[in-house]
Amino acid sequence: MNDNIEGIEITKLKIISDHRGSVMHMLRNDSKVFEKFGEIYFSTVTKNGIKAWHLHKEATLNYVCVKGAVKLVLFDDRSLSSTKGKYQEFILSPKNYFLITIPPNIWNGFKNLDNEESIIANCLNIPHNEKEMVRESHDSENFNFDWSK
Repeated sequence: MNDNIEGIEITKLKIISDHRGSVMHMLRNDSKVFEKFGEIYFSTVTKNGIKAWHLHKEATLNYVCVKGAVKLVLFDDRSLSSTKGKYQEFILSPKNYFLITIPPNIWNGFKNLDNEESIIANCLNIPHNEKEMVRESHDSENFNFDWSK
């Protein structure tokens, strides 16, 4: 049985390393989760920083953490979802390297777990558009989540 929030996909990824450095795979056009290319961007999270809450009404997100470590928290508030009301947490880092694909209308946020800045890459299926986003504060009363844990 899959315990993920409905629509969430996890894709294990490869890191190829040698004495010169590493190649960190992210997303290929022949991957089962690839829809189309919209935009890729990198988001940094400072030490102890929290970037939450937000959702995309139209975009599918594809996240990996390429530096540091973050706690990614998802919340399903979709009225027709079989997992409505469920929270789910993931630790993203190069040490446990995977791609997480998040469909539209899933609330999400990050907390940096590292002593330095962490970097998350996001490959969206449409270009980033602030107008299709909804944002809430990390301590919003609309969420029953304690970021201090």
